[in-house]
Amino acid sequence: MGLKHRLFGRPLAWEEEQQQLLPKRLALPVFASDPLSSVAYATEEAMLVLALAGTAAFTLLTPISLAIAALLLIVIVSYRQTIRAYPDGGGAFIVANDNLGIRTGAVAASALLTDYVLTVSVSVAAGVAAITSAAPDLIGWRVEMALGFVLILTIANLRGVKEASRLFAIPTYLFVVTVGIMLIVGFAGCLDGACRRAISSGAAIEPEVGAAGLLLILRAFASGSTALTGVEAVANGVQAFREPKARNAAATLGIMGAISITMFLGISTLARLFEVRISEHTIDEFGTVISQIGRAAFGGGVGFYALQVFTAAILVLAANTAYQDFPRLSAILARHRLMPRQLLNRGDRLVFSNGIIGLALVAATLLIVFDAEVSRLIQLYVVGVFTAFTLSQTGMVRHWLKTRDRGWRRSVVINAIGGATTGVVLVVIAVVKFTHGAWIVIVVVPLFVVLMMRIRRHYLGVAAQLRHMPAEASPRPTRILVLVAHHDEGTDRALEYAGLLNAESVTCVHAEERRSDDLIYTWDSAHPGNALEIISGERESIAQRVVARVRKERDDHPGRIVTVILADRVRGRSAFAFFTHRHSLAIRLRLLFEPRVVVTDLNVLRRSRRSRLVRIPTRRVEQVVLVSDLTRPIREALAYAQRLGPPVTAVHIDVDPEQRNRLERDWRNSGVMMRLEVLDSPYRGIVGPLVRYLRVRRRAAAPGTLISVLIPEFIVPGRITQLLHNQTGLAIKRALAGEPGIALTSVPFHLGET
Repeated sequence: MGLKHRLFGRPLAWEEEQQQLLPKRLALPVFASDPLSSVAYATEEAMLVLALAGTAAFTLLTPISLAIAALLLIVIVSYRQTIRAYPDGGGAFIVANDNLGIRTGAVAASALLTDYVLTVSVSVAAGVAAITSAAPDLIGWRVEMALGFVLILTIANLRGVKEASRLFAIPTYLFVVTVGIMLIVGFAGCLDGACRRAISSGAAIEPEVGAAGLLLILRAFASGSTALTGVEAVANGVQAFREPKARNAAATLGIMGAISITMFLGISTLARLFEVRISEHTIDEFGTVISQIGRAAFGGGVGFYALQVFTAAILVLAANTAYQDFPRLSAILARHRLMPRQLLNRGDRLVFSNGIIGLALVAATLLIVFDAEVSRLIQLYVVGVFTAFTLSQTGMVRHWLKTRDRGWRRSVVINAIGGATTGVVLVVIAVVKFTHGAWIVIVVVPLFVVLMMRIRRHYLGVAAQLRHMPAEASPRPTRILVLVAHHDEGTDRALEYAGLLNAESVTCVHAEERRSDDLIYTWDSAHPGNALEIISGERESIAQRVVARVRKERDDHPGRIVTVILADRVRGRSAFAFFTHRHSLAIRLRLLFEPRVVVTDLNVLRRSRRSRLVRIPTRRVEQVVLVSDLTRPIREALAYAQRLGPPVTAVHIDVDPEQRNRLERDWRNSGVMMRLEVLDSPYRGIVGPLVRYLRVRRRAAAPGTLISVLIPEFIVPGRITQLLHNQTGLAIKRALAGEPGIALTSVPFHLGET
């Protein structure tokens, strides 16, 4: 824990969430680092395409840049409208889902998720390229450097939104100031009509495709449109702002837009005035466009190297925009049942840590596959951005037409222009970049949509079964099978425990590995009233024989529940105690998927032979049922506990105030005659508060008391679909496996049961 706290900081309670909200001065570097950094390579991407037509084609850079700047302005104004209409966060998914339907919303979400992953990959690769421009000897290490930056970004964002913003604010502002100074110095040098010349100004770029035709111009426009990446980040992250959230978000978006447009047009203009020449064949020799402009404006020296350092920093930090929005969007999708539920979980620092880690892994994979080369990754870019732009603005048009709020006519015009413009650009980009890698995104997005809709269909089906409440029936009688491996203290505890339960029958079963007359002899003398049933077999494993015997018990007695008790000796409190005995583990895993079968783990601490402590027999059982919600599996577990006998206590761990309020309301209206205890968990952990509660309760109980913890688990058909659900039960079993005086009972509910 010490290392964890040093890396990520101390855990934050729910009450501290307001303190993590961002003022505008910190929100700007967090959400604007991507669009601000885009100006560092957007001009370059357009010029690399124009270079295919030779040096003369660079004259088209100015009109293309003006068109991109106009498009950027339209999108910014449109998204300010979105923030006004959706002050709780108006990302493309929310807007498209509310106004165009869940499938269209899934398309927008898939496009955005793809774009966020590419944002991390492209930004980090571009930052590494800026470093290698200043230090060419490091080119061979660019993949390792890129992965190192991804690791740093991941750790910083796992520390929390505010921590990341403070860490990245200074480099972002220094980049803006340095570029601003570069533009002022560059334009000032041109006032006398004798502009400085870039290092590549005399280079001749030979045409590869002839004169610049319409298709080439459109390709250059599409490549330069990377300047628009990240514009939607502010609209997606409104909830991260301080109050008034919508006003602060709109102001931040306006500031970001003004800075981005000014910097982009300034760099494009200086590229023409300084006669920058660049192509795929000369970029390694002369460096990037912004580095050539900086070298010419500052004349080398401190200013140039400061520009390179801050450019590399902002390019890497641009990935932080994706680190903020990808986890948040993933959580929203999980709430709409379009993504795995694990993405809803908040980490110790109140961030969606599973989403952050998932983003880092996918982005790192892309960097490895594409060798951290910007030119290869950039071809996959922008398609997702403009898909989201188009669907968001189209959805906003329908929103205004439905609500007809104040000023709706002006808003319809603004969003209609935005939707039409970005739609045209989307078609252009998809066509001209299709053979250059855009086809990958065009194929991946529909696949994501199909996957999301299948996940949603699965969750809706599960929810319907969990909420379906059949007519109340009397609890089913229980038949107990005690699995005997050895005649030891664990077996004695299991028999004592079974004898205290209200069971229909208790049968002791031993699946022998080899003939053991000693066990049979000692058993008959120690337990004359409990016959030991021997399950022999040569070809089948112990687990297979036990499962077959359990199935026979269940099938021979329909309408009954079979409880299997396993008693293992463990050496002490260990997270690995649950996995210590391989035969027991195999039996547990197999029986988990057997209907009407309950498994109880009764672990006993292995005592030293020199210990003179007298073993206290088990005289009393107290049952604790873990309750998350009042669904059918929970009711089945409560009925099972009541059938075994009192006392029974229901325990809920408060990790979500909304869920707790819903449970308490349903509990009062359900007529369940059982005490409900709610355990506070300000840090959103389940295992920690439960372990502390059980230890306190065990110490307060009378000697010889065993606490049986019942864990309701619903089992979905198929092993893969099980991964879509939180594995909370496994975490609890692993934590409690080494706790003395605790029995763990897994009460599974198999979907499809009647």
